[in-house]
Amino acid sequence: MDDRSTPPPSPEPLDGRAELSEFLRTRRARLQPEDVGLPNFGRHRRVPGLRREELAQLAGVSVAYYTRLEQGNGRNVSGEVLDAIARALRLTDAEHSHLTHLAKPKQHKKKRPARPQHARPALHHLMDAMEGIPAYVVGRRSDILAWNRMAAALFGDWAALPPEERNWARICFLHPGARELFVDWDQKASDMVSFLRMDAGCFPNDPLLSALVGELSVKSEEFRTLWARHDVREKGHGIKRLHHPLVGELTLSYETLRLPDDHDQSLVTYHAEPGSASAQGLRLLASWGADAIRAGSAGSAGPAGPTGK
Repeated sequence: MDDRSTPPPSPEPLDGRAELSEFLRTRRARLQPEDVGLPNFGRHRRVPGLRREELAQLAGVSVAYYTRLEQGNGRNVSGEVLDAIARALRLTDAEHSHLTHLAKPKQHKKKRPARPQHARPALHHLMDAMEGIPAYVVGRRSDILAWNRMAAALFGDWAALPPEERNWARICFLHPGARELFVDWDQKASDMVSFLRMDAGCFPNDPLLSALVGELSVKSEEFRTLWARHDVREKGHGIKRLHHPLVGELTLSYETLRLPDDHDQSLVTYHAEPGSASAQGLRLLASWGADAIRAGSAGSAGPAGPTGK
């Protein structure tokens, strides 16, 4: 199964200067003086969080210099200064990387960022051989590029969706069944927006990403709210709780494995603790085959339709 979609591009790329400005402003707003060892003089502060002069003091730069950076002018900023600001803002590794992408985009821009992605045939064969393990390949913009039969049984029949709809962000925010499938839908939604934010930092001129953000901003109030937070997060590993229409509650561990020959693609796998009720649920999904895929599509990604190859 493969996604060879080419959604219509948006004419306007994301504004890199505005992205840098808002990211720094929102990171500064979440810190209080007492969080970073500074005195808090009074409760009537005109701005939420740290003032610019407080942040500049912590980072060891002039207020004027930091102000220019927060206004989106990061053209000549050094890596050492970015490191100091990242430490002052208590940024995570993902946030630090995002800040660097935003401030110094020419050093991180990749060639032809909007070209269609495809999963290698060997990845299809690998996933088909992973019996009982839901697996899929996700690319830029959270596009679902390829998957195996167990992933379709668990998440829904992605083959029944138009190619341009095979996208985790669209599924999460625009398909009502996703709210029923993911027990912790709020966390799933927050994660999806954080992943898109990371992509926006790496590929600010990607017209397909701009189009996706524009579409979701128009169609989903929840997306607009989360996008305005400027939170970023890397795909990783953890636990997902699902409510499947056929087998009920599932608690699954997931692993995200970035591909060595294309760091913009990741193989994502799900598995259950051996001997658990969730492991039994996955075995039932595997044995029920096409019926499970159709039931999963009705409960999560979209309308029932033909099963995948």
